[in-house]
Amino acid sequence: MSTLKAGVIGYPIHHSKSPIIHGHWIEEYDLTGTYETIEIAPENLKEDIQKLVDQGFHGFNATIPHKENIMALCDEVDETAKAIGAVNTILIKDRKLFGSNTDVFGFIQNIKQEVPHFDFKNKRAVVLGAGGAARAIVYAFKQEDVSEIIITNRTREKAESLIELAPDQVRIIDWELREYALKGSDLLVNTTSLGMEGQLALELDLTQLPTHALVNDIVYTPLMTDLLSDAKAQGNDIVTGIGMLLHQARPAFEKWTGILPDVDDALIKKVLS
Repeated sequence: MSTLKAGVIGYPIHHSKSPIIHGHWIEEYDLTGTYETIEIAPENLKEDIQKLVDQGFHGFNATIPHKENIMALCDEVDETAKAIGAVNTILIKDRKLFGSNTDVFGFIQNIKQEVPHFDFKNKRAVVLGAGGAARAIVYAFKQEDVSEIIITNRTREKAESLIELAPDQVRIIDWELREYALKGSDLLVNTTSLGMEGQLALELDLTQLPTHALVNDIVYTPLMTDLLSDAKAQGNDIVTGIGMLLHQARPAFEKWTGILPDVDDALIKKVLS
């Protein structure tokens, strides 16, 4: 391919680890090109995206606050992005924007790589939170034939908006009853910012959670959250959040270069350092 020209848009964007990830793969696969952070204010989205097209970008990733608004600027959007209501990856081809969402892939592949024996089919899952990541994860569960998806969020109305993603599987439980929801569950996923560095703690007693259940926290700062530490101490298998970030980047890189890269220890070490 010609020299890769890609990046990530957001506002603010200085915190993004995407340049580390894609820079690692550009080097690993001996490609020439750049991947940069591009700060775009919401009010300038349309005109600044046009500038990227004019500058010959192959594509870009979109993060907060552009994942929803970028959809209206895309010429085509894939089914996953339509269902979730957010685009995080854009391919530019013939001056047209092709939008997709790779969070579903990232979430599933992280668990499959870390816990290969785990089978989603006919399982009972509990999801804490109802934001964009939760939407992607509920859609992933539907694709993987999870039989029951219990969503609990501090704002019940927001949780109820996720029912449309999998109406036959989703059930809403009030936040105050979140520990009750753990009983008999096979999988617990925290999609909230609770427990993240600088945020409030996630208060959750895992006593009701069966020891065979898998626990995943998509927070990766810190990598080992209190939720994961408590689950590990109880004997549960755990999956950290860094893998979802890394795996969701793989299909984006493939769209721009034709190469589906691997997630290896060297990349994980770079991103966490």
